[in-house]
Parts: sequence; structure tokens; C-alpha cells
Amino acid sequence: MKHDQIRNYLRSLVENGLPVGSPMPSERQLCQKFNVSRMTVRQATDALVNEGILERIQGKGTFVARPRIDLQLRLTSFSEEMTKRGLTPSSKFLLAEETKADEVIASALEIKVGQPVYHLKRIRLGSGLPVSIQEDWMPVRIVPNLLDDGLPSSLYTSLKQAGHTAQWGEDTITANIVSPVEAELLGLDEPAAGLYVTRRSFHSDTAVLYTKTLYRHDRYSLWVPVSSPSPTVRLMKNTFS
Repeated sequence: MKHDQIRNYLRSLVENGLPVGSPMPSERQLCQKFNVSRMTVRQATDALVNEGILERIQGKGTFVARPRIDLQLRLTSFSEEMTKRGLTPSSKFLLAEETKADEVIASALEIKVGQPVYHLKRIRLGSGLPVSIQEDWMPVRIVPNLLDDGLPSSLYTSLKQAGHTAQWGEDTITANIVSPVEAELLGLDEPAAGLYVTRRSFHSDTAVLYTKTLYRHDRYSLWVPVSSPSPTVRLMKNTFS
């Protein structure tokens, strides 16, 4: 089909080395080149925008998008994930304090309301570009000296050093429109969508960390491995006498 032909043509331009931020041929140029309607051209470009290969900027045109980062849901630090993808990790702290757990935080960490917790909020950057906003809560008793020597670079590392390695977790994933404040922190034009991941991390049966992260929709794609159900195992009764 014509829109497949156009999509493959535009994809080849990107794959053959067109730099990030480069403008793509206009709809008018593509209509003339392939002798098709604007609707057909828009179908092709929409497909590549949805794949994260192109980005459309209102009033300016369509451009080569910055490659997205696969968001794999596993208990590894932000620094490890960025380094693995060839990006330089860094953080900008917005908040780092000791406070008291309210009802929501106490429920998430399975502690009593009013117990002391650390509350940290950071903008996460990959090679200088903001990619997420992360907010963490941790019971003070888990790592009593967390803030004594300055701001921690990795909470997972701090937990491991304190003998409370995060061994497993529970994630809740939602998508929503980001707030004006979040858009400004992430450098997004409004309106913009975000991927919200809420995680509880555990050491054995103890909740050690509660994390809420907002990921930029144009910097991340969610990667989740799936498998077929395991075969049912039937136990046979022992018939030997």
C-alpha cells in the first residue's frame, strides 16, 4: 500500500544516518513524490510518530526523534539502566529531608503513621536531558545515616550496604497528562502525557522503599517480557503397597 511505501521511505532516511532533530520532507513534498493524498502521507508519518522514530512539533513540522529508552521493570538503579544504554546518568535533587509518614506513605511502607521516613525528590537526566521525575520514601530505621554524608547517589546501593538489598517489588503503571509543574521540570510542551510507575520494593517481607516515578512519554517505551503459561503439573497418587 502507498502509506507503507512512504513509511518505509521515511524510515530509511532515519536508518541511513539522518541526525536527531533533522526535518523530514513536508507533507506537500511527499504528496508530490508519491502522488498520494495528504491523508495517506499523514497515516505514514503517524505510524512512525507512534513508534517514536519521528516527532511532530505543532506549527513547525515533523522531525527525527531522539531514540526512546526501553523501560524494563526490574530492580536496578537508574544509573545502571542509563549506563547500559550508553547514556551518562545524573540527578538534580529537588528535595531531601527526614519527615513523618502520612497515611498513604505509612500504608505503602507497612509502618505506623507518624514514623520517621526519608523523602527524596529528583529529576533524573540521561546525558544531560531530563527523562523522569522520581520521588522516594524510605523508613529511617532501614538506613539510619542515609543523609549524614550528603545526598545519596543510589538508594538501591544504600540499601545493599545496610544489609537490606531490594529483592523483589510490586509495580503499578498508569498513563496520564502531566501537570504544568511536571511539564516544566521535564521540558515538555503542554499538553503532554506521562508514564507513571509506582513501586514498592521489599527485602524479604519488609517494605524498604516506596517510589513514584514519572517518565517522559517521548523518551521511554515500556518493555515487558511475557511467556506462555506453564504446563499444569498433575500429581499421581502412589499406588504401590
